Amino acid sequence: MSEYVKSLMAEVRAKHAAQPEFHQAVEEVAESIDIVLDRHPEYRSAKILERIIEPERVIIFRVPWIDDQGEVHINIGYRIEMNSAIGPYKGGLRFHPSVNLGILKFLAFEQVFKNSLTSLPMGGGKGGSDFDPKGKSDLKIMRFCHAFMSELFRHIGPNTDVPAGDIGVGGREIGYLFGLYKKLRNEFTGVLTGKGLNWGGSLIRPEATGYGAVYFAAEMLGTKNETLEGKTCLVSGSGNVAQYTTEKILDLGGKVVTLSDSNGYIHDEEGIDREKLAYVMELKNVRRGRIKEYTDKYKNAVYTAIDANAEFNPLWNHKADCAFPSATQNEINAKDAQNLVKNGVYVVSEGANMPTTPDGVEVLMDKKILYGPGKAANAGGVAVSGLEMSQNSQRLPWTREEVDKRLQLIMKNIHGTCVEMADRFGTPGNYVNGANIGGFLKVADSMIDQGVV
Repeated sequence: MSEYVKSLMAEVRAKHAAQPEFHQAVEEVAESIDIVLDRHPEYRSAKILERIIEPERVIIFRVPWIDDQGEVHINIGYRIEMNSAIGPYKGGLRFHPSVNLGILKFLAFEQVFKNSLTSLPMGGGKGGSDFDPKGKSDLKIMRFCHAFMSELFRHIGPNTDVPAGDIGVGGREIGYLFGLYKKLRNEFTGVLTGKGLNWGGSLIRPEATGYGAVYFAAEMLGTKNETLEGKTCLVSGSGNVAQYTTEKILDLGGKVVTLSDSNGYIHDEEGIDREKLAYVMELKNVRRGRIKEYTDKYKNAVYTAIDANAEFNPLWNHKADCAFPSATQNEINAKDAQNLVKNGVYVVSEGANMPTTPDGVEVLMDKKILYGPGKAANAGGVAVSGLEMSQNSQRLPWTREEVDKRLQLIMKNIHGTCVEMADRFGTPGNYVNGANIGGFLKVADSMIDQGVV
């Protein structure tokens, strides 16, 4: 680590105390682009990285709402408008008890570079609340979403800030949020993405993050003249990203043997075929059950509880070729990474945001694993959100085939950018550096053009 990065990180930790995920995200980017700043002193003198680190705007508000029994509840709402150099703020809303300012700042910071890599005109943002939708009735969720939007609507708009879904915010929540926005603004605009198909949504949007992670893995394998055909894959999570990662792996001839939730994971050595995947989708999306129930229907699958405080996650300790972490941040540590390598995994494509810890990344990089970091590999979701914005502007829906074709091309171009930038700055094969540099340069040049604002 250079003296510049050490000094920068000391300042970040002092100014943004008790936000470890944010520190982790900033440090990774700073180390990657240090060589860029050396070659381009104009970025350093204009304090471009220091300006990207500081959000342009942080909005924090209370969200009081009333449940079915008439009891008043109060949650905290957030919107981090991180950087708008290349377009309106764009990024998801997350409803989960773990949500806090530091996590949302890390996600918004990552979003800046991810959105830049798509080549679409989108800045970076993130938001959400510590509200937990799990197990709550539709009426409770509607009341909360309306209360949340009654404040957020002042700060967003199709040319200002366009939120989307994330953990805990799916089509149902987007619908409730959009409904109140439309009423308060008295206008029908593409202010949210992930909308229903009947009222402005895009085909492929629910599938996009998972599909994109698989397309990125396929591009990495292509550098070795290989495909996903016949590959055994480990997938974590069982929500939207994991489901459609599994679907696309099946489309490309691979076999998925694991899925998980916050309590544990299932290992199905025979593979999760389309019938089993349909069961998982019904279990998680309709009944909102736990993944353990999979083993009640498919007896040869094995369920294992996960201890969050254990030395390693046993999900990553099975024989496989590819891994797709698709649950949450920091789910693969150094021991997990060692287990992946030991068990034959040589491709890791991140469907989640920053799911690998820095020491885990170091293991994967040292072993020359084909490692696609989240800001590149999971950019498919925001890419199709950007395509949804384009369709809303034109008032023209595109076919499933057209959206999927555009998604594949975007993921191919992101992969190409990562390879090109890693080569140009002397770290061939390093997708982390390639993604960070590629995302940074477009934002940095735009900020230089626009002056100090």
